Amino acid sequence: MNLTAKENPSAVNAAVSTLQNPANSYQLPEKPLVVIEPSRGWIPIDLKDLWQYRDLLYILTMRDIRVRYKQTALGALWAVIQPLFTMLIFTLFFGRLAGMPSDGIPYPLFAYAGLLPWTFFSNAVTNSGNSLVGNSNLITKVYFPRMIIPMASVGSGLLDFVIAFGLLVVLMFYYGVGLSINLLMLPVLVFLTSILATGVGMWMSALNVKYRDIRYALPFLIQLGMFATPIIYPSSLVPDKWRWLMWLNPLSGQIEAYRSAFFGKPFDWLALGISAFLTVAIIVYAAFMFKRMEKSFADLI
Repeated sequence: MNLTAKENPSAVNAAVSTLQNPANSYQLPEKPLVVIEPSRGWIPIDLKDLWQYRDLLYILTMRDIRVRYKQTALGALWAVIQPLFTMLIFTLFFGRLAGMPSDGIPYPLFAYAGLLPWTFFSNAVTNSGNSLVGNSNLITKVYFPRMIIPMASVGSGLLDFVIAFGLLVVLMFYYGVGLSINLLMLPVLVFLTSILATGVGMWMSALNVKYRDIRYALPFLIQLGMFATPIIYPSSLVPDKWRWLMWLNPLSGQIEAYRSAFFGKPFDWLALGISAFLTVAIIVYAAFMFKRMEKSFADLI
């Protein structure tokens, strides 16, 4: 729940009078000095409130990173192991045995370029979806914008993305694929994927407080989402008359744009534009639902 603090002039005057006359120190003001109440308005995201608590967002993000790799033998290498081994399995079964096309790109590179943003998105949604329940003690003890918790879970996944991207650069040099100027679009694409993951994760985290089935259904839904996204196969494999259904998945246009950025291919601006529009719609809807449900978090969690 977004909260605002308003000063009460009569209460302030009473407090000043108490300080000037110690004999009245036993008297309490009629009204509290600070009134905490929900902020009013139709805007679901209070950017001013989030900015005031930006240090807390950084602290929670760094805490999630430290907890993730604490007491692990391989540490940050786990950020590379997951997409790497998934790529090897896809290359064996879909690239070699099934002969899946890859738009003229070596299939290992093709698969890894899709798995890189997908792994970031899926882990971010899973972690943020369970973040409110995992921080129940913090929620019930102190006020801060609750949106910060799922946002921190998404932010901590950016480090894994950067580490896994380093392996992609190594693979590109191994296969003789050079970097292109299209790579300048990478920060924009990462921002879009982060916003999408934040929106989906924020919505799932709010639902998870009320319906604990979400924690079991979420991994299953994410697994199904992989096959609805052009990771194993290129979008060109989908017939033109059905391709619009694929673009309704906002991650589809983003993953195709990632491949264009990595391998210097032309961007499908229509698909990317649809993805950006749906991403904005999802984050606005998720923030609106989050704000509506936020008042009951402390009671239900």
